[in-house]
Amino acid sequence: MERSESVEATADALIVVDVQVAFVTGIEAVPDHSTLLAAIEALMTAARTAKVPVIFLQNDGEPGTVDEPHRPGWALHFPPLADESVVRKTTDDGFDGTPLHRLLAASAVQTVALCGVLSEMCVAATARAAIQRGYHVILPHDAHATYDVPPGPGGSPMVPASMAARAAEWSLGDEITIAASLADIRFSKSTEK
Repeated sequence: MERSESVEATADALIVVDVQVAFVTGIEAVPDHSTLLAAIEALMTAARTAKVPVIFLQNDGEPGTVDEPHRPGWALHFPPLADESVVRKTTDDGFDGTPLHRLLAASAVQTVALCGVLSEMCVAATARAAIQRGYHVILPHDAHATYDVPPGPGGSPMVPASMAARAAEWSLGDEITIAASLADIRFSKSTEK
């Protein structure tokens, strides 16, 4: 059973997962993308104010996909500040073959807040990988999203995006903290170096 926090949860880093133009703007955007973007922007502002690491993951899609490198949809929606890192990746897991763990360890990060897209893919895979590396993970319910799941075999119905995102949260089990809202998350620098 997952841990759900209605009280304050504190993180010492923010990872913004694949908030790229193709997924959050235009007709191909995830449902309710405006609300998602406002939530992510609020988290970034809070993390920046607390001067904790803000790390952007950027997916390098296959040729011909909307997130193919250096195509318009591949660009990050929010521009990183000069002291913030962008970690490019080619798999769902933001740690796989990337310097993400090294960046977090260099700042003595213990607890990460995750936000972004897609809930059941890159967000969930990165959360699981963070847990395997000993990080505590906080996932604000209102700061990640995905697409509707189309009808499937055997006549299974379409699953609305909000339900698919919720199922992704549930699949992460009790090793993750699900914050009811981004308003429940605080950022503070790690005291361990």
